Amino acid sequence: MTRTNETPPTSLWQTARWRWLAIAVAAFALIGLSCGAYWIGIARYHESTDDAYVNGNVVEVTPQISGTVVAIGADDTQFIKAGQPLVRLDAADEQIALDQAEAALARTVREVRNLFATSAQLQAALSVRQTDLATDQEDLRRRERLSSSGAISGEELQHARERVRGAEAALASARQQLAANRARVDGTTVEDHPDVRSAAASVRSAYLAYSRTVLPAPVSGFVAHRNVQLGQRVAPGTALMAIVPLDQVWVDANFKEPQLANMRVGQPVRLTSDLYGRGVTYHGRVIGFGAGTGSAFALLPAQNATGNWIKIVQRVPVRIALDANELAAHPLQIGLSMKADVAIQDRTGARLPHVAQATPAYSTDVFHSVDALADARVHEIIEANAAASEHASRRMLARAGS
Repeated sequence: MTRTNETPPTSLWQTARWRWLAIAVAAFALIGLSCGAYWIGIARYHESTDDAYVNGNVVEVTPQISGTVVAIGADDTQFIKAGQPLVRLDAADEQIALDQAEAALARTVREVRNLFATSAQLQAALSVRQTDLATDQEDLRRRERLSSSGAISGEELQHARERVRGAEAALASARQQLAANRARVDGTTVEDHPDVRSAAASVRSAYLAYSRTVLPAPVSGFVAHRNVQLGQRVAPGTALMAIVPLDQVWVDANFKEPQLANMRVGQPVRLTSDLYGRGVTYHGRVIGFGAGTGSAFALLPAQNATGNWIKIVQRVPVRIALDANELAAHPLQIGLSMKADVAIQDRTGARLPHVAQATPAYSTDVFHSVDALADARVHEIIEANAAASEHASRRMLARAGS
């Protein structure tokens, strides 16, 4: 018999199987170690979600007075700048009211100017009355000296005494008239007089109503949801159109409850949008957390005090501010889907810090320009009519002197 050294096929197959099994175990072990190292070094310092959406301000354009629409300056999808006229109302009634208020202010200025002139006139009359009284008193004293010698009659002396009493009464009346007139003008000027201030306030009110016939854009942005038509009669507060400033958008990312424990305000965030894909990355930061879960503010909040209660993991909105330069390079629109990844290495600070904002978050100054124009118009009317009254008084005095 001859002996062979060949390995049976069954043994070869078992050897190969164990070899591949060892390779698979090593591969799985390597994958496990890699995943563990990735989680320890990177993943545990990140929280991500794809339940995130772009949000922003939707500024409603509403009239402050009632009127009929005669012009519309912008339409949906158009970009407009702050202060640009959007809607114009018929201003005929407001123009009439403004003219009446300006005429009333001019008349009031002339009347107040006349009060100041009357004070000077009454002062002069008072001086005349004082002179008359002094003359009558001196005349009475002279007649009393003469009456002792019988040079004048008793009747003439009585008439002198009556003239003194009359002069005293006239002097008292002149003093009261002067005091009454001074009570209306003392401590004031023509411009600061209460009557003039009241008339000036009426002019400002009428000017403000007139200016409100033109509705300017409060902010720069894109027009959305226009629902105003020509000839439409609008009332105060009616929503005519909306403006969306796309340079002021942010992201509201809804994270699950277990993801919030290590999140803090100021942590950096990397975001991608479904619009641009992974090729465009936004860099932002956490600026705040919602005060409640989404279900807490729902129109019909969940009622968990029922017998068929099932626990559902809640989500809390986290607000993320975007980098302005990146946003300008790749604009986003409200409602677009985003993916957010928050780096949570830095866990210093309170989870819900109590930080009050000292300055307005958003503001506009397009409505303040009317105040300066109204004040300028009021000052112009006062100056014109005060000067006209002064010139008229001078002409009257000149004619009287001649």
